[in-house]
This record gives sequence, C-alpha cells and structure tokens, in this order.
Amino acid sequence: MSNGIAAATGRMKLGRFKVMSYIKPLLPFVPEVTPPERRIYLREKIMWTLACLAIFMICSQVPLYGLGQTKGNDPLYWLRVIMASNRGTLMELGIAPIVTSGMVLQFLQGSGILFIDEGLKEDRVLFQSLQKFAGIAFTLAQAVMYVSSGMYGDVTEIGSSNATLIIAQLTFSGVVVTLLDEVLQKGYGLGSGINLFIAANICETVLWKMFSPATIQTPHGGQFEGAVLSFLYQLIFSSHKMLAIQEAFYRPYGANLMNIVATVVVICAMVYLTGFRIDIPIRNVRGRGAAGNYPIKLFYTSSMPIILYGALISNIYFFSQLVSKRFKGSLLTGITGVWQEVDWTGESVPVGGIVYYMSPPMSVYQMITDPFRTTIYFVFYLGACAWLSKAWIDISGEAPRDVMRRLKEQNVSIVGYRDTETMKVLQKYIPPMAMLGGSLIGVISLMGDLLGCIGSGTGILLCISMTMQYWEQMSRDREFAS
Repeated sequence: MSNGIAAATGRMKLGRFKVMSYIKPLLPFVPEVTPPERRIYLREKIMWTLACLAIFMICSQVPLYGLGQTKGNDPLYWLRVIMASNRGTLMELGIAPIVTSGMVLQFLQGSGILFIDEGLKEDRVLFQSLQKFAGIAFTLAQAVMYVSSGMYGDVTEIGSSNATLIIAQLTFSGVVVTLLDEVLQKGYGLGSGINLFIAANICETVLWKMFSPATIQTPHGGQFEGAVLSFLYQLIFSSHKMLAIQEAFYRPYGANLMNIVATVVVICAMVYLTGFRIDIPIRNVRGRGAAGNYPIKLFYTSSMPIILYGALISNIYFFSQLVSKRFKGSLLTGITGVWQEVDWTGESVPVGGIVYYMSPPMSVYQMITDPFRTTIYFVFYLGACAWLSKAWIDISGEAPRDVMRRLKEQNVSIVGYRDTETMKVLQKYIPPMAMLGGSLIGVISLMGDLLGCIGSGTGILLCISMTMQYWEQMSRDREFAS
C-alpha cells in the first residue's frame, strides 16, 4: 500500500511540476480580468451582462476584413446555432475552440493526467490561466486550419497577406470571447458567457427565421425567408389562397409555420420536464432543527452533454469537409463523408460516409426511407449524450464523491443515514439521473429535429435550459439582496 501511495504522490507532483514549469512563465502574456473588489449588485450584473452580450452580437455582424466573399455552401450550417458562430464574421469560430479546449483540459484533470490541487490558490490561478491559454491556442490553430483548408477560397486567390489578416482577426475575436466569458464568470455579470452567447444566438436565429425580410430563391420564385412574413405575403397577394396556405405550412426550402408549431411544442415539453427532481432530505449536524433538501434534478448536467456533443461533431464535420475538398472522389472521402450542396438553404449536407450516419434525418420521410441510418444515428446520439453526461459529472466536480465532500465540509448529513452511507446514497441517485437526463435530452432533441424545430431541437433545448439557469441565478441574487 505504501508503494501505491508513493506512486500516486509521484504522479501528483509530476502533474504540478509540469503546470508550474510550463504555464507560470506565460502568465504575464495571458490577458486577465481582475475579480471585483466589492459586491456587485443585481442591477450592475444585468448591465455588465447586457454589455458583454452587445459586444458579442456586434462582432457577430462585423464581416472579416480581406475576406471578399465566402466560397460555396456552408458545411457547418447545422452546428453554427449551437456553437454561437456566424459565417464570414469575426465570430466565425464562435465558442467552439473554447469549449473544445475546456473539454480536453477537464478530461486531463478528471483522469488524473493533469493534477491540480484545488486547495492551493496558486494551482487554481495556474489552471485558469492554462484554460485561457489553451482556448487562445485552439482558436489560432482552428483559424489556420479554416484558412488553409480553403474555407474562404484558395489561399493563392485571397493572397497571403489577407490570409494572415483573417487568421489574426479570428484569433483576436477568440481572445475577446474568452475575456467576455471571464468577465461574467468572475462575478461582474450573470452566469457563463458561453451559455449567454449560445442562448442569444439561438434566439436571434429563431426570430430571423420567423420574420426575416430577406428573399430566397425557390422553385416557385423568390419568397421571404421569414415564415410569418412569407405566409402573410402569400395570403394577401397570391391569387391561389389554398396553395399559399399549403406552401406556408409545408414549404421544404425554408422555415414554415409547422416549424414554428414544433418549436413551441418542444419548448413546452422542456419546461415541463425541467421541474422533475429527487429531493434528498439533509440536516446540519451542528444545528438543531436545521434541515432541508438536496435536489438532484432530472437534467443533472443541464445542457452540457449537447454542448460537448456539438463541439465534437463540429470538429468531425470540419475534418470530413477538409478531406472531401482535398481528396474529392477518393476512397478516403467515401469513408469519411461525401457532401452535397443545397442551393436554397446555404447548406452542405452529408449524403454518404461516416458523417452521413452521424447526422440526423431531417424529416419523418427520411427516417422511414432509410431505417438503417436512422437506427445507427439514434443509437449513436443517445449513447453519446448519456456517456457525455456521465463523464461530465466525473470531471466537473459534480460526482457523488465531490458532493459527499462538500456536504461533509458544510457539516451536513443525509437524514436517516450514517455518514459512512452518504456515498452509497448519492451513488444510487446521481449517476443514473445524469445518464437518464442526458438520454432524455437526446430524445427531445431528436424529436425536435424530426418535427423541424427552428434552430434545431438541440438549439431550442440549449436556449430553454440556459434561460432557466439565468432565471434561477437572478432569483438567488434577488433573495440575497433582500
């Protein structure tokens, strides 16, 4: 046993040595937001939150200088709403590099490869700096890959100076997103910047698809992109009223009224299921009569499984697109993914290869006509959501052992159980609820995609989940202020 302890200690020291030796010299070059020196009141938090959101939304509309015009259809069309990105703008990459780097570091920490002593302030500061440094590094790497892969056209066409300028703009935008997220996380604002940006991007997408005045070319001529405007225009000016109504509800080349109905249904289902939880009675061992409940929600890991899944799939899609462009018609392209462009929606959709079976069927008709793909996708997606939800509690500090440690530090015990049985009780509820919640979120997301939710079922789930988190935090701050 002593040898085992010594080996574990050696691994811990090795991890700390690597962090200290490689990250500490870089600290002066990592931008940092200093924590507030006084209490930030709710009104100030709301103002800071709105300011950060305004900066992000402005950057989402500013086009990249030197880009000219984007080439071809968008291969990441489906995932942009989840990754809070907007093609051809400063927010081209969105939050994808930050989420990817954070996921990698959390995995390294949770698996013990990277040891961080949470009890030491120095280690916590180092790890926060490491997260920011890794996020910036991932942003730079992804920007280079975007430009070199021909996402904006051939490098020889746009020029080396413009290519370098685009990379610099994308990297700088990544630093801005990191700092905005840190401003909110440090206590100046509400919640997480990543959650805020995703929710805002989804809301913008939904409103745009409903009321967009832009026109799209369809087999029946130009039509408004917004479903509501298109319906009103067709109803008023079309000579064939019944055909106009049918077109408004079922048109396949843009958002329609059935998509709006499906969106409302998914929102109601998500809000209803969010209230399900298991309350474990607890009490303070030092205070007589001080009792309460420790809630274990059905969606224990909230929207994290979908965010992690989106980051993973976006990288797989990008790699498949890169292979498809470089080795078009080759065996490797046939294995990784064959893509086809859809002119009226601006999408590039997979029609073969591995990514085809990792992408959802976009209608009930596709689900019925290709049951093999449907089965593989359902099993893969639901299994991935359940596994990521289970893995996240282990690497994010929400596992039964972490909850037990926090309860012990607060001198809290579970009513009716001895302290030695706390772990057993938590183990009975937390992992199953995490996996069930992750799978259920996957089911609702799939149903939303099949019904045709605006912004995808996944996007709507993320928006509702994050909005409710903000509401709960604002309620807590309001109670604390009173």
